[in-house]
Amino acid sequence: MTTALSRHSDRRISSVFLGILAVTAVTGWATWTGFAEQPGVAVFLFVTGAWIVSLCLHEYAHARTALHSGDISVGAKGYLTLNPLKYTHALLSIVLPVLFVIMGGIGLPGGAVFIERGRIQGRWRHSLISAAGPLTNVLFAVVCTAPFWLDALDGVPADFRFALAFLALLQVTAAILNFLPVPGLDGYGIIEPWLSYDVKRQVEPFAPFGLLFVFALLWVPTVNGAFFDVVDSALSGLGVGDLESYCGQSLYRFWQDTPDICSISS
Repeated sequence: MTTALSRHSDRRISSVFLGILAVTAVTGWATWTGFAEQPGVAVFLFVTGAWIVSLCLHEYAHARTALHSGDISVGAKGYLTLNPLKYTHALLSIVLPVLFVIMGGIGLPGGAVFIERGRIQGRWRHSLISAAGPLTNVLFAVVCTAPFWLDALDGVPADFRFALAFLALLQVTAAILNFLPVPGLDGYGIIEPWLSYDVKRQVEPFAPFGLLFVFALLWVPTVNGAFFDVVDSALSGLGVGDLESYCGQSLYRFWQDTPDICSISS
């Protein structure tokens, strides 16, 4: 009886996540209806809230897959409650990714769940645990862009359309970055079980610096341009144009002047 109650508590959705979800819903409604006097503020809160929700779902996907693969410790660690404060350090998990969204419109992979890999048998299971997170970002991007690729934009207010486009851009960048086979990122976690012991031992010291290395490369204009070419191609395949994601990012940065072209297109 006690074990069952404890298990239920370990999997109860946290009030923190529900609060973030409520803010996202209310500001999404405000963006749709134009209720807010400054639409950019509503877009900022809506996109930021939805982005944090996606971070929680990303880490939850890792934890849930690990649970079904044999690591029953994830429940006691709070990973199944969707509480963003449980996913490592709040600064690295929430604040830093949001700052990168504000500064550069890049979906920084944030948060982490610590899986007890010794409990899990089979290389495919280890790979699937790592893949579950970025696959969640892919699914989130598909859902955000559904009105675009379904050609169902009639009646969708321009500000809400722009906000969805920018949110989709963040999901696509997060998915691409996470799938890179770089130590410390999920892409490396997917291939790591298939590497030899010697290779893994040589790579292990570089794991803490993998993400920093990727973002240092993104400061190189040529690399940055190639990266966003891939992002734009993915968004185009989902029916989202450059103008829509650009206007969404402009609205998100409400403290800056919104370009006239966004007002005209709306």
